[in-house]
Amino acid sequence: MTDANPATPAERPALPDRLSVDPRSPHYNAAIFEHQIGIHLNGKERFDVEEYCLSEGWVKVPAGKTVDRKGHPLMIKLKGKVEASYR
Repeated sequence: MTDANPATPAERPALPDRLSVDPRSPHYNAAIFEHQIGIHLNGKERFDVEEYCLSEGWVKVPAGKTVDRKGHPLMIKLKGKVEASYR
C-alpha cells in the first residue's frame, strides 16, 4: 500500500513523550495523526494503543468491550519498554 503523498522525515513532527488519540485529552496532537504511527511494547507492535508515555514506560489499551457510563471504553495500563516511530 503506497501513500499518494509520502511525507519525508523532515516534514513529520517529532513524536512527543506522551500522546493520546482522544481529542479531549491535553496530550492530543492532530498534526501527528496525519501520518501513520507504530507503537511497540516489549518488542511487539500493538495496534490498539489509545495513549502512551515513553518516559514512564506504559500504554493504555481498551479493556475488551467494556465501556463506562458515558460510552467510552475502559482502559487498562500495560507497562514495559515502549517505542514509538513513524511507519
